[in-house]
Amino acid sequence: MAQQDTDQQRAGVLPVDDEGYVVDTEDCEEREAAWRERGTSRPITVVGNPVLHKECKDVTDFGDEFQQLVADMFASQRTAEGVGLAANQIGVDAKVFVYDCPDDEGVRHTGVVCNPKLVELPAEKRRLDDSNEGCLSVPTAYAPLARPDYAEVTGQDEKGNPIKVRGTGYFARCLQHETDHLYGYLYIDRLSKRERKDALRQMAENEPRYPVVAND
Repeated sequence: MAQQDTDQQRAGVLPVDDEGYVVDTEDCEEREAAWRERGTSRPITVVGNPVLHKECKDVTDFGDEFQQLVADMFASQRTAEGVGLAANQIGVDAKVFVYDCPDDEGVRHTGVVCNPKLVELPAEKRRLDDSNEGCLSVPTAYAPLARPDYAEVTGQDEKGNPIKVRGTGYFARCLQHETDHLYGYLYIDRLSKRERKDALRQMAENEPRYPVVAND
């Protein structure tokens, strides 16, 4: 038993709580830095690029090339000063996102989720929060969007192990937002036509603070 625990830690598996959810709040600074320092920051793909508007391919190979992708995603996320980043936001057709995001209590959560699926919540857990939302792929634009203030995601970690992640408040919004990305949806797709038009206007009128891929 003890040897198995040691092997899991060596494999980079996050610990889990009594209910089986990953504990992604420990050693966040060290884990994020370890990924980021191995990665190369890439420019962010913006709305209109086809890779953002289709479902990504499932991750099935968790080898060295994939580990480098995750490192690049953490590096790109830091450059863009984001709290979550999906692979297609750097032009890669792979169902994985990374996050380094606080919840509403200021607790930091850091991790990797592959092949995520949002858990459908029972009615009693569906309290909506209509805070502003933004997206690195729609730079400089923000709009209020109602989402549940609690979210659960199932999937796999960066080694392919099954995981469950849950979050509240701002972190719950992040989990929903990034999972949406991997199925071809941007947050502006959930807005009314008028709100979407306004978000695109905001984007057109301002300069992004990080490198982006132009849609030629």
